[in-house]
Amino acid sequence: MGELGAAPAAKGPDVAFWQRPLESLSRSEWEALCDGCGKCCLHKVEDEDTGEIYSTNVACKLLDLSTARCSDYRHRRAFVPDCLRLTPRLAAVLEWLPETCAYRRRADGRPLPDWHYLVCGDREAVHRAGASVVGKAVSETLAGPLEHHIVWTGDDD
Repeated sequence: MGELGAAPAAKGPDVAFWQRPLESLSRSEWEALCDGCGKCCLHKVEDEDTGEIYSTNVACKLLDLSTARCSDYRHRRAFVPDCLRLTPRLAAVLEWLPETCAYRRRADGRPLPDWHYLVCGDREAVHRAGASVVGKAVSETLAGPLEHHIVWTGDDD
């Protein structure tokens, strides 16, 4: 295992960018790695006593629930100051990133799933595979208390 738990670097001119170590990706390659699932935009609830983090089905107010994409990605931090900027280092250590997340999978040295658009060429495949929040989330503007929206993630999907 290499730095950050990544698999040995794939090499050669025919290696797709998403198979290279995350640290070697350009900004545009990094952004292209996102599978568009929207799961990272769901609120989490932390148990004050145990520190355990629970997933909810409550989405950030900027998440377009019909596409699972941020409605103002470029300016999101102006509207949501605690929106996290994901980096290769964070992708390797954030335990709440879902198992299906392309960033987490690559940080762990695992391949992208077959439904990832970089693999299959279809941006809608993530939704058809049920791997996105489309049809499963509610906006924080309508949700009420987060504690009422804790869900089991079934992170083996």
